[in-house]
Order: sequence, then structure tokens, then C-alpha cells
Amino acid sequence: MALTTPGVVPIVPAMACQICRADDAAPFAETGGCKLFRCGVCGFVFMDPLPDAVTVGELYDDAYGGAESGYFAKVDKKLKRARRQLRWLGRLVPSGRFLDAGCNGGFVAEAARQSGYSASGVDPDPVSIAYAREHYPEIDFHQGTVEVYTATAPFDLVYCSEVIEHAPDVNRFVAALAALMRPGAILYLTTPDIAHWRRPRNVLDWDAFCPPAHCVYFSPGNLVTLLARHGLEIVKRRWNPKPGIKLIARKR
Repeated sequence: MALTTPGVVPIVPAMACQICRADDAAPFAETGGCKLFRCGVCGFVFMDPLPDAVTVGELYDDAYGGAESGYFAKVDKKLKRARRQLRWLGRLVPSGRFLDAGCNGGFVAEAARQSGYSASGVDPDPVSIAYAREHYPEIDFHQGTVEVYTATAPFDLVYCSEVIEHAPDVNRFVAALAALMRPGAILYLTTPDIAHWRRPRNVLDWDAFCPPAHCVYFSPGNLVTLLARHGLEIVKRRWNPKPGIKLIARKR
């Protein structure tokens, strides 16, 4: 895993930490030609260099390996789980405009529609969006990234599960989410937890460690700091026995 050997000048990243702006990141891991560094101040882990636009486009063209296999093959279970999550989130936002940011096949957006929300979804993967539009035509689906998505009106509830770790520019990503929310709106966000006590000691053994697709990794503390910078205050953090962060934030 080490990027350096004794007697060799350490490799340093070209960029400062996106969370705290510190410039003392140290080598963290290397795999598949991807070098990752960990900020010595806030613990944020990031690739350097980060994926460019061409790489990102390649990563999210049929990202799930075909609409009838793998991820898309368990639709009933996904809808059932999504309905359960929507019942829980409905205690905070019982109705209104719903956005699934990173909607893949549209399952959560469909569960939201069934629960009475006016639902929309956005995802960069054209195969996922084509599947969503075919199976859930009553929902407004947009192919593209959150950063360039525009809506006719702000949202009351934004669902963003296992997406932010794909974003090379985390400030731009969170700013885009916040811009899509009305004041007082709720964000439900999940992402892998690089600091979780159950994360494998050898990070290469962790199934959530998959650069360049996952190019950034958070701990709860630095993620809260990032959200606060963009006007999103934590309402609740859900306990997770697995190495992942689950939280709810409200836009000020």
C-alpha cells in the first residue's frame, strides 16, 4: 500500500485538501495506478490526480453492466427497501417535491412517486436513465450530473445515496445539491466511512474502496464540515454497523 520507501522523497499531492484546505496530505494507498492521499488535519482521503472529464464519462456509461443484469435484476427488493426508507423520511417531509440525485434505474424515485411525492431523478449513466424512463414514465428523469442539472422549482426532499464518493469536486457537488433545495428542505445522504471501526485494516480488502470510481472518502467529521460550508446542518446521524455514513441534513 505504501507509496514511498525508506530513503525516498515522499510523494505529495498537487492539490490541497478540499475540506480544510490543508496541504500536508500523506500517501494513503495505491491501486490500479490510482494514488490516494489522506489529509493530516481532517482525515479526508482523495485521489491525486482526480479523474478528468473523459474518465468520468467512461466510468458512467453503462455503469451497472446492463439494465437486465446485476444491479437491475432485483427490482422488487429495491422497491420494497426504498418504500421503507421513504416511510421513515416521510416523518420529516410527508409530501412535496422529491429528487433522487444519482437515481440509477429510478427505483427510489418510483417509490417516492408511489408515496405521493412529485418525483424526479438525475444520473449521468445513459443506460440507467433509459431504463428508468422506460419503466417509470411518470417521473421526470434527466441524464447528466448533479452539478449541471437545473430544475423548474426547488425540492423539499433530496435523496443522495452512495454518490458523493464519485464526485471529484466535492464542494461543487454539495453546492449543487444545496442550490436545488428550498430553505428548510431535507437531504438524506449516505457514503462509505473511511474511519469506521469495521473498515478492513488493509483498505484494499474493503469492497467500498474502488478508485477511480470512488475517488474521495469521508469520515463523519469532515463530511459534516463540508455540508456546513454549504448551509446544510445535520439533523440526525443514523447508526450504521457497516462502514458507512448515513445522515440527514437540513438547508438553513
